[in-house]
Amino acid sequence: MENALAIANFFIKKSFDTGEPVTNMKLVKLVYIAHGWYLGLSGQPLLSEPVEAWKYGPVVPSVYYSFKDFGGDAIRQMATGSNAHDSAPIPLPNTELVPFLEKIWEVYGQFSGIDLSAMTHQDNTPWKMIWDTQGQHSNNVIIPNDLIKEYYQKLVDTPHATHTA
Repeated sequence: MENALAIANFFIKKSFDTGEPVTNMKLVKLVYIAHGWYLGLSGQPLLSEPVEAWKYGPVVPSVYYSFKDFGGDAIRQMATGSNAHDSAPIPLPNTELVPFLEKIWEVYGQFSGIDLSAMTHQDNTPWKMIWDTQGQHSNNVIIPNDLIKEYYQKLVDTPHATHTA
């Protein structure tokens, strides 16, 4: 399992390399979608932290809080180590994930945060199922990995499902 900020940094670097801006909303959704597809394809979680159902969709808290100061603007720097002496970006230690993450960027990087949010809010998505049953009554409810895995496994088995999250 990977540090969510290392995955986020991968997408921020892709943003820098391609000129396609990434906002906090877009980044949170990209990290979530990568986690979902990884669960669906491998059966294993990509992230070492849970995804939560917030009012505006699925959120990886460390990613949201690390970049919230950018608001709706493009993110202009990568996440760095947790102490003042560590200013290097958090690296992606598992380079075997690069082709997988490249594919996520290729398919989903073209969409805005609002577009990605709309995808994750559709009926029968993990966020919608948790939000409708628990989220409206309690803040920061965890979306179980088993639910995310089941949803994305169905997408894996469905032709032309790449634009659904």
